[in-house]
Amino acid sequence: MTTLPPPARLEPRWPAMLALLAVGGLRLALPESLSVGPAWMLITVVVVLMVPTAWARQKGLNTLNRVLGYLVTSIVTADMVWSLWLLVAALPSHKESPKDLLRSAAALWIANILVFASWYWRLDAGGPHARELRGVHTDGAFLFPQMTLDQQAKRAMGEETWSPGFVDYLFLAFNTSTAFSPTDSPVLSRWAKMMMMVQALISFATVALLAARAVNIL
Repeated sequence: MTTLPPPARLEPRWPAMLALLAVGGLRLALPESLSVGPAWMLITVVVVLMVPTAWARQKGLNTLNRVLGYLVTSIVTADMVWSLWLLVAALPSHKESPKDLLRSAAALWIANILVFASWYWRLDAGGPHARELRGVHTDGAFLFPQMTLDQQAKRAMGEETWSPGFVDYLFLAFNTSTAFSPTDSPVLSRWAKMMMMVQALISFATVALLAARAVNIL
């Protein structure tokens, strides 16, 4: 008897869309001196690009959907990196108030988590659409705990067709920014290792620079 492949498990896209909208919202917390253009510009660009992205997904235009997803995530990433650079450059001048510095650093730290979670979600194992087609997630850039379970354990947990969702990558990104390591999910791919190094470096730099400025203020 031929064993049929597991049915495709559709992965919701709204958590990833909400994460990028949140990054655009966090941009509103930055003072004008740490932003490129008006404060509302980033969230407007995100919303505008999400319309054709969602349309392409609805119409089954997966290549277009993937390209637009890369585009909007790249724009958000570039904006975050530039704002972080402006924050670093503003520290020696002492032009920003301690309150503005604290708010800006916190916003960029959270944005760093959301941005890299979006990249991990988009890139791991070919992206969400490729993971849907496979049905069961058995190979990827990260070794999630569910991937190490045998079939009997998966069946007992009701996870025979388990596949990582955005929350799994968000948890991974959060751990990287707080513990500077992936904790429960070893990293297998070189590209993922490089990205996690960059994320941890951004997180460490944000916290370290803020602490140094706070000590200087005190």
